[in-house]
Amino acid sequence: MIYDHQNKTITTQRLVLRLFEESDAADVARLCNNYNIYKSTLYLPYPYAIEDALKWMERHRKNFDADKSYEFAVTDKETGELYGAIALSNNQAFHHGEIAYWIGEAFWGKGYATEAAQAIVQFSFADKQYHKVFARYFASNPASGRVLQKLGMKEEGVLKDHVRKDNRYEDLVYYGIVNPR
Repeated sequence: MIYDHQNKTITTQRLVLRLFEESDAADVARLCNNYNIYKSTLYLPYPYAIEDALKWMERHRKNFDADKSYEFAVTDKETGELYGAIALSNNQAFHHGEIAYWIGEAFWGKGYATEAAQAIVQFSFADKQYHKVFARYFASNPASGRVLQKLGMKEEGVLKDHVRKDNRYEDLVYYGIVNPR
């Protein structure tokens, strides 16, 4: 993982994580306007339009520059094709942050979420000096849990029927990892 401070990019073996640009809005809308992504995410609307993408991207750079959160486009290193998104919050008071991600359904099963998340965990510990990184996912989406396990995260608890999505309650499973320093 190589973090380029000046360009705000993280490069991995196959990916470049970079800030979103307005020109990404159509691709974001196309990828996110998918019920299978919507049903596994906490805040994504459905249907999802270009306006939703633009509104979502509006504060990314300000939040990044203010060290509040870091939202990256997950893109192919060779072609630049957009695969999805990965974010890291920054709770400065507690020296920790939460990872959240989505990958377009056409790109599932290729390891992109794991590769991007590994880079974000390294970024959080090496560059941002976090003490801990955590993530949560719906129990109905075990693939997301497998990504977190591959990062070395451990299950820390399950909040039963914690959120309501599509008129049903979902368990939220929490995973975390402490900086091994």
